[in-house]
Formats: sequence, C-alpha cells, structure tokens
Amino acid sequence: MQKVLIIGSGGAGKSSLARQLGELLGIEVIHLDKLFWRSGWVETPRDEWKATVAELIKGDRWIMDGNYGGTIEMRVNAADTVILFDLPRTVCVYRAVKRWIAYRRVSRPDIAEGCEEKFDLEFLRWIWNYPKRSLPKIEYVLAKAGNEKKVIRLRSREDVSQLIESFRGSTTGER
Repeated sequence: MQKVLIIGSGGAGKSSLARQLGELLGIEVIHLDKLFWRSGWVETPRDEWKATVAELIKGDRWIMDGNYGGTIEMRVNAADTVILFDLPRTVCVYRAVKRWIAYRRVSRPDIAEGCEEKFDLEFLRWIWNYPKRSLPKIEYVLAKAGNEKKVIRLRSREDVSQLIESFRGSTTGER
C-alpha cells in the first residue's frame, strides 16, 4: 500500500482514519478539504483544482482523503488501495454533529484556515442522500477500475477498528 484513497460520506471518519494510517505506515497524509477550500469556504476553481489533484497523485506514496466527484476517477486510477466508508447515514450524521460541536467557531486541523466548522441543512442533506446519490457513482468508478485496485469497504465501527489493528500488527511484524 503506497497510494491510498479514503472516500465516503461526510462524518464517516475519513480524515481521522487517514491520520491514523499515516502515522502507522509513515506515509504523507493529504486532506483534500484543506487544499480545495479557501478561507470563508470559497471553492477552488474547477480547472485549478484538477491541476492540483493531477500534481498530488504523482507522488510516490500518499494517503488522500476526500470525495470531490470531479476528480474521483483520476484519484482511483492513481491509487493502489481504496478505502470506502459505507457506514449507516445515522452514524455519519451523528459524527458530523459531534464534530461541529467540537470545532464550532474554529477551523479543524484537516480543513483550510478560515473555514469555521459548519453544519447546515445542505450538508445534512448531502450526508443523508450520500448512499443513493454519491455512492453509486463511486461504485461505478471502482467497477471500471476492475481488479487492479484493492478495495476495502468499511461498513461498521468494528470494521474500522479491525482495519487499524491489522496495520498496527503489520508495523510490528505481527501480520
């Protein structure tokens, strides 16, 4: 595992898992939210964003978390491993609310400076509709990539814990 893409619904735990795996594996973590958003939640222009992602995926080793449908195919093609969070939406909503409470009035470490944590109806709808709107597109891209990619689908908190433990074991030679 040299190039790991972590995708899934908002509130699923992508950034937290990326940080943990980055520490365990000694691989640079790239939080796409930190690069895409500019102060005040201003989006990076589409052409500039695609060029940024094209440069990022050229790296030899990385763990990258974030969705961004416009570049998902490019990132899946560059990755050797895709970790897909497929948690129940109630869990994702709960975690997003918890994160909002924890980071209210400040920028969290995996988001651009000047982007205070927010939780609004639009974000709630995106999380709630993720299984029907976004997930099928991701599954299509993964199917197109075929068996070239290792895909790890996390459907529960237990799956996440087991994945982390498997890497803890591999870094100490127990795997």
